[in-house]
Amino acid sequence: MSAETSVPRPRESGLDIADSDLFRGLMSEAPFAFAFFDPSGRFVRVNSTFTELTGHPVESHLDRLPAELLPADLTALIESALRRIADEGLPVTDQPYPTRAENGDARHWTVSFFPIRGDDGVLGTALFGVDLTDRQMDKEELERSEERYRSLVESQQQLVWITSPNGGVIEDAPQWRAVTGQGLEEYLAHGWLEAVHPDDRPGTDEAWREALRGRTMFEWSYRVRTRASGYRHFEVRAVPIMRLGRVVEWVGANTDVTPQREAEDMRGRLTDQLGAAALRTARLQGATAQLAEALTVEQVVQVIIDVGRTALAADHSAVALLDDNRATLKVINSGGTPDAPGEDIDLAHPSVMTMAVNSRRPVFAESLDSLRTQLVDAGADETQIAKFLAQTEERAWVGLPLLAAGRALGALRFSFNRSQKISQEDGVFLEALAGQCALAVERATLFEREHRTAETLQRSLLPDRLPVVRGLALAQRFRSGSRHVQVGGDWYDAFVLQDGRVAAVVGDVMGKGVKAAAGMGRIRNAMRALALTNPPPAAVLTGLDRVFEATEEEEQVTTLAYMVVEPGTGEGMLALAGHPPPLLVSPQGVGLLHESEPGTPLGWATSRKQGRFCVPPGHTAVLYSDGLVENRKRGLDAGLRELSSVVAEAPPEVVSHPHMLLDFLVERMLAGYEQDDDVTVLAVHVPSATKSD
Repeated sequence: MSAETSVPRPRESGLDIADSDLFRGLMSEAPFAFAFFDPSGRFVRVNSTFTELTGHPVESHLDRLPAELLPADLTALIESALRRIADEGLPVTDQPYPTRAENGDARHWTVSFFPIRGDDGVLGTALFGVDLTDRQMDKEELERSEERYRSLVESQQQLVWITSPNGGVIEDAPQWRAVTGQGLEEYLAHGWLEAVHPDDRPGTDEAWREALRGRTMFEWSYRVRTRASGYRHFEVRAVPIMRLGRVVEWVGANTDVTPQREAEDMRGRLTDQLGAAALRTARLQGATAQLAEALTVEQVVQVIIDVGRTALAADHSAVALLDDNRATLKVINSGGTPDAPGEDIDLAHPSVMTMAVNSRRPVFAESLDSLRTQLVDAGADETQIAKFLAQTEERAWVGLPLLAAGRALGALRFSFNRSQKISQEDGVFLEALAGQCALAVERATLFEREHRTAETLQRSLLPDRLPVVRGLALAQRFRSGSRHVQVGGDWYDAFVLQDGRVAAVVGDVMGKGVKAAAGMGRIRNAMRALALTNPPPAAVLTGLDRVFEATEEEEQVTTLAYMVVEPGTGEGMLALAGHPPPLLVSPQGVGLLHESEPGTPLGWATSRKQGRFCVPPGHTAVLYSDGLVENRKRGLDAGLRELSSVVAEAPPEVVSHPHMLLDFLVERMLAGYEQDDDVTVLAVHVPSATKSD
């Protein structure tokens, strides 16, 4: 601010001011803008602060009209005030006038005009201007703070309310009334309590009164009746506003926590469901482990009966298998089944087991009426049904078909001497159990048929076809190394797991003939059973070790490579049991052997490990038996190096098609060598992503 105090003497106007030096000093140092106009409206005197309004030096104002110097808006303001004073003789006060400083900052002024009278009448008009910029900024900041607070409250969906010192509502809370549907009169005073759930109302009222008495923070939760006549959960917090040691009001906020409460309830239900699911899974894993160790049909049946008694708490269990003509069910163990008299049941005779086999679906009868209805629908004689129900103590039944690759092998029957509610989760568990039992029955049946020729046995155990899975392409090649009916123990398998991933395996059982083929069959089926229950590779190999120790001779050597892969992404896991590492082929024809721990053959005491194995889109993973890379003239290490180099010779159109790639590898790797072992190759190809994908 300028401190200039020397100003020219005023024009002679008849004005005589005593103590002019004192006046001049006061005006120069005054924090307000000052100007004096003569009756004609010309400037007589101004101080330096006034120049902040006009932007002109002090000297340029004197003896000039405002219109000659000032901007139009300020000129209009001054001339209007001078006219009003001349006409009415009254001051004109608090006229707002905004300006902008040299640095561009906005300034806010308020200007007042006062007539100055002498003995001879009005001598002129004085202008006083006050800079209110700081006050205006404080006001705007307060308004912004209020807007931020209001926005914060609204964004958090809080209901803010205010009460008097004694807790009575004296101000409206539109948000509360919008939720509850209460009218204003209904809400005021203590009417808000009427919207609280009747069960929560007494405790809420007592807690609120206690906070009022103690002048302490009020924290509570209760249910509030909504406009739609439902209830929502709210948490409330209120604090006393103190002034000079006295409560002047209470300010509170209600927060809608209904979603959190519902989520907590959901978590509780999910926890219970997960606990039950974990128990069912543990029981299924236990049953699978027992079934995997059962070698004969008789042993499998005994495991099924034990599982029915321990895991299902069934009072009766029965197992029946289809005969060769597939016309009757042969009961292996009836367990005192009253609706299955004798050892054979004609499929045309309606019963729990025949209905399960004929429909290929589980049969659940939770009561006498439910069983009666289902038997009548199946064509049973009502007289026979009434006779059976009158004689039996059973009150609920479960019939499960034994299906292997869609083919019915037989049926299971569990019954209970009480009504039994079968939930959807129980149904899933029972179907999974039936699937494991079917695999065990199939394996045991194959085990008992070692008299079949080796070729028929081996071909029957290899998959008829590989699964067709979106986002994955599978291909296989098998070339027998036997010149006679003797066959080896090479095998491959690929199947879809319950979570949508695909399991792929190539194994090699040492030896030839029925013994090797039978061993291969046992391991393959046991592996399927374990993989479908607990698919991680390390867990599957650990389970196979136990099966191997129970079923195979110590001198038997079995190796395999097992991987689980996600269709589309190629993400997966790999575990090796003494088997050569897989080959990963890039779209450019570069082949790399996976650097994974080879592990030990099955049955050897070891801690099984698994590792990440990714087949990126466009790449192909090749699993193979040692017959592809090893023979009498070529060692394993040399064969592995040659396999990587052979891939580089493949044309681009071969690399991108797994079937063509396998043909190319087998032909090139066997060229010039006498094949003396089975060759099994399985390719897992992840197609490149396309726009249509």
